[in-house]
Amino acid sequence: MDAWKNGKVYTRNELTISAYDHGFLYGLGFFETFRTYEGRVFLFDEHWMRLCRALADFRMTMPYDKETILAAIETLTKENNGEDGYFRLNISAGVHDIGLQPSQYEEPTVILFRKALHITPRGTEKSAIWLKTTRNSPESADRHKSHHFANNIQARFEIESLATHEGVFLTAEGYVAEGVTSNIFWVKDKKIYTPSLETGILAGITREWILNNFEVEEGLFTKDVLEAADEVFITNAVQEIVPIKELDGKRFLGNHGPVYTALHDAYVKCIQEERTVR
Repeated sequence: MDAWKNGKVYTRNELTISAYDHGFLYGLGFFETFRTYEGRVFLFDEHWMRLCRALADFRMTMPYDKETILAAIETLTKENNGEDGYFRLNISAGVHDIGLQPSQYEEPTVILFRKALHITPRGTEKSAIWLKTTRNSPESADRHKSHHFANNIQARFEIESLATHEGVFLTAEGYVAEGVTSNIFWVKDKKIYTPSLETGILAGITREWILNNFEVEEGLFTKDVLEAADEVFITNAVQEIVPIKELDGKRFLGNHGPVYTALHDAYVKCIQEERTVR
């Protein structure tokens, strides 16, 4: 793994962060994860805007512009023989004394991590379970992709392997929320459904792409509604759109689902078109 930190490239063993960084002391930090396609990030502008909204919400100044981060992605790609990678852009609050004295964070620690991208063939199915861990409430009015990940980690302990399984959160009120590392959708009688942001879920970038390109009903749904579905699939920026074949013994159409197939085909076409334009 290589990383770009505040303008310089580091190897895994060289990279450090201060113990006084408030990302470490108080969990104040935000990140975006994404992959490259022939060196390009799909929907990077959307990732960037979501990150900027989180930083603004917590009075953190981003010292680099979008073009600098894109150049850093290109640098790390070149350092790895031009191979596509899995990236995490992480903004940690920065170094301050112990205590909550700062009224804003003007010098955060910015790290762009890169690791090898393990590509699973498109259409590979996963199984899912209902999680015993309840989805916690967001850290502010909106849920951000933040260092506050203990709830997700606790849920991950319930799953044998995230490579082959996903866990589905319910809210404290009993509504379907999201996966440990994904947003969730389902299809009933060819109509697409997904939980509303009112449930406190992350506004996923791939989720947003689907909402912008297909007719989807958002709402507050109980688990029995999802269990009655014909198709179920999950989304995130690295794994794209993943069909779910069963949930706690309830079978779905998986990668044979016609709506899933149409969605994923359209997603891949959009990726290819964006690469062609650039």
